Amino acid sequence: HCVSFSETENCEQLYECPMCSLTCTNIHILEEHVNLHLEEHSFSDDGNIRDLELAQWLQTEEDKRQRSEEEKREREEFKKLQRQYGLDNSGGYKQQFLKSMEREVDRGRMQPFEYHKRKADMMECLASGIDDGKTKTSGVIEALCKYYQNENKDVKRVWLSTGVDHFHSSLGDRGWGCGYRNFQMLLSSLLQNSLYNDCLRDTTLIPSIPKIQSMIEDAWREGFDPHGASHFNSRLRGSKAWIGACEIYSLLTNLRIKCRIIDFHKPTGPMGTHPRLFEWILHYYSTDNEGGARVVCTSKPPIYLQHQGHSRTVVGIEEKKNKALCLLLFDPGCPSQEMQKLLKQNSGGTNLKLLRKFVGSLKEKQYQIVAVDGVLSLEEKAARCCASQILTSEKIP
Repeated sequence: HCVSFSETENCEQLYECPMCSLTCTNIHILEEHVNLHLEEHSFSDDGNIRDLELAQWLQTEEDKRQRSEEEKREREEFKKLQRQYGLDNSGGYKQQFLKSMEREVDRGRMQPFEYHKRKADMMECLASGIDDGKTKTSGVIEALCKYYQNENKDVKRVWLSTGVDHFHSSLGDRGWGCGYRNFQMLLSSLLQNSLYNDCLRDTTLIPSIPKIQSMIEDAWREGFDPHGASHFNSRLRGSKAWIGACEIYSLLTNLRIKCRIIDFHKPTGPMGTHPRLFEWILHYYSTDNEGGARVVCTSKPPIYLQHQGHSRTVVGIEEKKNKALCLLLFDPGCPSQEMQKLLKQNSGGTNLKLLRKFVGSLKEKQYQIVAVDGVLSLEEKAARCCASQILTSEKIP
């Protein structure tokens, strides 16, 4: 028997009885109705044939229903992922900034005059491509250097990056801007190092997030990471798209900054921990800094650290007297009010909890780091561009 079904205007699915013209909105009610037909025909010669046909039809309808529900779930999951990764065309930094301020005005937390002033400031930053510096905290590395010179309890040695400014997420990028903020942190350090003057002669000030998005698009147009570019449809501007280690690699390499991605693709210690990650970072900071000083203020740039859903910036590492290692991390999710506590003269070890992460604290399944190490020639940049079209990361076994 041929079975038809249709959808009403409110998308309610209808099921038609294969034996009469009755229409039901629920397949289970239809089954009960069809069973009545079966009872009526159970003594006829073709009862067994009708039984088989009906069983086959019911199975077909059930399969259709399950497929329809699975497709609906997949569509909803895809939309959820698009929203999560900022690819749902809901606007970018500018739109989120304005909406966030409008909510603040509606709730009485911001006066209209302040809204208009901050909107004007934001539009000026977008036009110039320069970050407004309102989420920046400077001088933390220098304060740490002084703190460790006097602290003598349980730290055997500590290695610190060159000066790094901390940047945290603002109204415009809260929830998705960590990758861009970590790039600002890394760049703030490179701008203080004369080795990178030539590479960064066109980037002498910290760019805004929309400008960084534009810089990544420039790298894609140069041919870097076509696979990654296709994931974003080669466009970041005007979106709230999350970026990760591959985008940071493409951006830096396009600026002729020598860097590499190292992929810690599985735990290397008990309880899902990553001691190899800590050992790699210790080696990075201690190479060329093997002297006997307890506090080593190195010339090394900070390290970009990525895991699923978030990224941070490694600015140093402690070796405790019991040989335990502890990373020092700048987190874009930490507001400047908290970071500024580290600048106070009497800042004790309690405030360092903001930065410290022991081996047992980093238990994500996978980590990637982007480490900077010098400058590329134009030929080396071209070679890396070609290589990025195949593979950009090293895996730690």
